[in-house]
Amino acid sequence: MSDSDSVHAGPMAEGQPLDEAVASQAAEWLTLLMSDQVDEADRRRWRHWRRAHPDHDRAWRHIEAVTGRFQEMVPGAAYRALSSEDKGPSSPGRRKVLGALLMVGAGGALGAYSGSWRRWSATYATRIGERQAWTLADGTRVTLNTGSALDVDFSAGQRRLRLLAGEVWVVTTHAVGGEDPRPLTVDTVQGRFRSLGTRFSVRQEQGRTRLVVSESAVAARSWSPAEAPRVVRAGQTAVFSDAGLETLETVAPAEPGWVRGQIVADDMPLDEFLDELKRYRPGLLRHDDSLAGLRVSGVFPLDDTDRILETLPRVIPVSVHWRTRYWVTVTRAP
Repeated sequence: MSDSDSVHAGPMAEGQPLDEAVASQAAEWLTLLMSDQVDEADRRRWRHWRRAHPDHDRAWRHIEAVTGRFQEMVPGAAYRALSSEDKGPSSPGRRKVLGALLMVGAGGALGAYSGSWRRWSATYATRIGERQAWTLADGTRVTLNTGSALDVDFSAGQRRLRLLAGEVWVVTTHAVGGEDPRPLTVDTVQGRFRSLGTRFSVRQEQGRTRLVVSESAVAARSWSPAEAPRVVRAGQTAVFSDAGLETLETVAPAEPGWVRGQIVADDMPLDEFLDELKRYRPGLLRHDDSLAGLRVSGVFPLDDTDRILETLPRVIPVSVHWRTRYWVTVTRAP
């Protein structure tokens, strides 16, 4: 496997592209419905989600087709074991078992849900709207943002983190008895980012990686052979595409707002704000070109995204249309 090995294709269902957020939601529903924690209220919410949009139903039909194939190939006892592996529906053990069975049963169709399936096989992963932190064996603290997945590979010669989806905040620590001689790196589709004793975040976006350094420095290396390695220092953000470095800008060297459970908007274009907000919500959040020119400022708590949307019409001239809890459209007020 090469350093840059990764899955590039986006999710598909029934031969058509599918929004990554919808694919992830369908995957989460499958995990919950196969767990021993599901109740009738959960099933009602799932039925409501499926009816909320044609893409939801298309995603679920694909789920049923794939799971039907691997259920035929896996003994009944093994299939039922998914409901008891490590208990909690988002536990690493359950994700690994489910991921393995999906690879057996889905065969060539696995690529249709590449992003969501890979989340299940990751060492650590978060659901849409969830943020969670872990302390690794060397004392490094990693915090995953919404809908994120991270593989951890520690060996005698390296400490490698592989960001499969989403965003991670990394806080390194001094090892007991001196510095750990093994380099600590974060790999994405676009490159490798080596900690130089620091605090930094890495975000895997569509076709690019965003690095923000809050303390000390990070040695960044694009997978592009034409790009030389460079050091990104505290108070800088760098964006890398497949071709190499795109931008290098100065930012406030602060902990990201999402780590504290907030979206911090400082005269942010409203369409960018809503694109950020939709990362934390299940279902569809849409807007149109009528919002051009509108901007928003404030500190918004991520634990209640409905409340954020309900607040918007009181501070800027917009209307929020709720078709369902999972299908919301924002337009400029008449």
